[in-house]
Amino acid sequence: MARNPRRNEPCPCGSGNKYKHCCEGRTSWRNNRLATGAGLALLVVVGLIVIGLAFSRTGGDTAARDCPPGQVWSEAHNHCH
Repeated sequence: MARNPRRNEPCPCGSGNKYKHCCEGRTSWRNNRLATGAGLALLVVVGLIVIGLAFSRTGGDTAARDCPPGQVWSEAHNHCH
C-alpha cells in the first residue's frame, strides 16, 4: 500500500508544489461520507420519481378526457362538448 507523502515532498498530483501547499488536508469527494450519502439519496429520489411517473400513466389520453363539469368527452371530435 502506498504511503502518504511527507509535508515537504512533491505532491503526487503532479502540480509541482510541495504536498503541504497542494493536497495536504483536502479530502476527496469519494472519501467524504456526507457527499457520498447526499449523492446516493439524490439517486434514490430520482429513481423513485421516474418509477412513479412510469406507473402513474394509464391508457393513453386520460388527461384529455377529464372534461369540466357539465361537458362530456366526444370520441368523434377528441375534445369536450
